[in-house]
Amino acid sequence: MKILVTGGAGFIGSAVVRQAVKAGHQVVNLDALTYAACLENVASVAESPLYAFEQADIRDRAALDRIFAAHTPDVIMHLAAESHVDRSIDGPGDFIETNITGTFNMLEAARKYWIEAGKPESFRFHHISTDEVYGSLPNDPAVMFTEDTAYDPRSPYSASKAASDHLVRAWAETYGLPVVLTNCSNNYGPFHFPEKLIPVVILNALAGKDLPIYGDGSNIRDWLYVEDHADALLLVVQKGELGRSYNIGGENERTNLELVKTLCAILDEKRPRADGKAYSDQITFVTDRPGHDARYAIDPNRLREELGWRPSVTVEEGLAKTVQWYLDNEDWWRALQNRAGVGERLGVKA
Repeated sequence: MKILVTGGAGFIGSAVVRQAVKAGHQVVNLDALTYAACLENVASVAESPLYAFEQADIRDRAALDRIFAAHTPDVIMHLAAESHVDRSIDGPGDFIETNITGTFNMLEAARKYWIEAGKPESFRFHHISTDEVYGSLPNDPAVMFTEDTAYDPRSPYSASKAASDHLVRAWAETYGLPVVLTNCSNNYGPFHFPEKLIPVVILNALAGKDLPIYGDGSNIRDWLYVEDHADALLLVVQKGELGRSYNIGGENERTNLELVKTLCAILDEKRPRADGKAYSDQITFVTDRPGHDARYAIDPNRLREELGWRPSVTVEEGLAKTVQWYLDNEDWWRALQNRAGVGERLGVKA
């Protein structure tokens, strides 16, 4: 396939780009290179004849039309988005413009291109979204998000992603655009921008700083290794049923406190503190995030039963790989330390 990936210099998008090129697909990486993007994320494939890069903003419709016409993609994998909940609390406008208006532009550019190409049967618009659109779950293992769970977003970020999901479904129903959708649980792994929980914990631990945990650490997330996620996305765009949505989960629920303690134990083994103390001594509890959802958990049965996909690693295995990657790639994360907002507590303006 020739795949147009939006947001391909970001965390999840770059994993998709790397895996798609490795699998032999042609990839066009469309990215605006905003604060969380980094072309180093795709350096391993940048010289491949299968790879092309276009710097453009999905809010720029004229640029999208030019890129579609120039590259004639077979499928679209739309990952470009503002994604950090705390930043959405402080500045929701960027989330509305990029996640909603940007997705509208992508849908219209894709629809125009698809019609002019004669509506090829192989064309797909794959919209990549989040489980946060479903809201919050009770602490009951029997209750999980399914593809039929009603939307109940609680943050500006999740509300903007819910709106984008609705737009995609509307374009499928109204205009017949061939779409598939996926909603994923919390991702982690290599090249994770250092403002999210796991890289913050790793880098703060190594720097001897506090390891901040919101509230009492009881909030639960389902953790998905980013390379597993990329594998699932490439499967869905090729074999998913048109008009259908698929939840992608890691089958690895942990409280935030459990997750941080696991990271500390891995670091104790891989990079012991000079004073011989445990990294868990650096844990500190901070004021909770406004509107912090209590629990996310994905029921992955549809993806498992229809497409045969399951994650390849447990959260403990994935975290060990992630910690080792950060230990081995200090040049990558050091270069990002001075970007706006990194290392600051955001999302407290509410």
